[in-house]
Amino acid sequence: MARPWLLPSILIFTAGTLARLAVAALTPLSPDECYYWIWSRAPAGGYLDHPPMVAEWIRLGTWLAGDTPLGVRLLAPLSAAIGTVALARAGRDLLGSWREGAAAAWLLNATLLFGVGGVTMTPDTPLLFFWTLTLAAIARLIATGNGLYWLPAGAMAGLAMDSKYTAILLGPALLAWLLAARGMRVWLGRWPLWAGLALALAATAGVVLWNADHGWASFAKQGGRADAWQPARAAQFLGELVGGQVGLATPLVFLLCAVGSGASIRRLRDPSHGLLAALTAIPALVFVEHALGDRVQANWPAIIYPAGCLAAAGLGGAWRRLRAPAVALGGIVTLLVWAQGMASPLPLPRALDPTLMRLGGWRGLAADLAVRAASERAAFVAADNYGLAGELALLMPPATPVVGIEPRWAYFALPSGETTLAGRTGLLLRSTRRADPPDPAPWSRIEKLGEIARARDGVVAETYGLYRVTGRPGSKPVSAVLPRPG
Repeated sequence: MARPWLLPSILIFTAGTLARLAVAALTPLSPDECYYWIWSRAPAGGYLDHPPMVAEWIRLGTWLAGDTPLGVRLLAPLSAAIGTVALARAGRDLLGSWREGAAAAWLLNATLLFGVGGVTMTPDTPLLFFWTLTLAAIARLIATGNGLYWLPAGAMAGLAMDSKYTAILLGPALLAWLLAARGMRVWLGRWPLWAGLALALAATAGVVLWNADHGWASFAKQGGRADAWQPARAAQFLGELVGGQVGLATPLVFLLCAVGSGASIRRLRDPSHGLLAALTAIPALVFVEHALGDRVQANWPAIIYPAGCLAAAGLGGAWRRLRAPAVALGGIVTLLVWAQGMASPLPLPRALDPTLMRLGGWRGLAADLAVRAASERAAFVAADNYGLAGELALLMPPATPVVGIEPRWAYFALPSGETTLAGRTGLLLRSTRRADPPDPAPWSRIEKLGEIARARDGVVAETYGLYRVTGRPGSKPVSAVLPRPG
């Protein structure tokens, strides 16, 4: 009775989780999600692009709910619900009030980044979950003084690293906090912190071993972005970075997070605010530095927002009155994006509809390709783009083999094994956005048959060139005859 806001919050967050489950089930899978579904059929300690956590989550979800959009995404809405509770708990520990913790949870749930991330499955989904749990464990450490909380903090940090390499920023952020915040340096000389670090390293051992066994391919691919330097385009990249965050956080939530983080930086010596300052400022500085040489994808700074929303919830005065409008605006934008992804009610032009570009028309494209494959008596269909290959693997008729043609497939141990295309004739599908012709190395014959469009409600999302191809005798075996549902 002393907390009249509590029951409505619980009911709305519960309804939000049910809504996320429905959206996850009814929205078509994106190419990246299909690609990660293929990962889940080739369990490994790592992959060329990312660590393995997203594949493990998809494997569990599809075991429970089948090879369906809901199965692929099942753990996304559930992790969003648990992460919401963890963030509210962290707010109670750091800001002294469940009310402020709930406000932080409201703000995070109002971001488009969290709204989309809670109904899709990418490496950012488990990353944000385990990052938030790490934050919550450190918040408990501050509130209780119990050093044993370093153990779950270390374990969660390791699992975050198993999700996406961006989690490595937890290390310098927490070290900066320990050195700057009042009374925190003492932990550097106590065993629980080092035991937590040992747990984090143990959790990431599989990723390190996979990289060691594959020429450090994943570390090299992601680490190779660190030395980019293009000062002539820095203003453009920085503008895109800020604009992307305003869009994905939604404008008012972004403003509150920015002001709140600044306020926490000014209170760096306070352990609670120092933690929030470190977990927002250190990643932000890294992404700004990266933007001096290359484009920062809008989803990369997602890790800033759990601490950023807590810092925003700690603001008083006039800033507090912006909470409700921020949540309302973010909720409306998220609902519109959900609706557009499921049913496309808004007649948006192609250039203004990212849901069309990523989600629209895949089932129709696969059906059209199946008809052409049957009429051509194709022995297989192939794609030289991993996302397109993943969509075809999930949507083409089971009797039609789907083949991936890219060097990346050499890093997979797929259950379908290796095969050769030498002397066999099939169809190659390739986006017309690619100006270069198909690589002739695997093929003794390439003949363009025409084009196929991928469209939703009559609006074309993309067109693809359709080629009749014959495998070249003596060419290397194709290691990616892709797995199929079931």
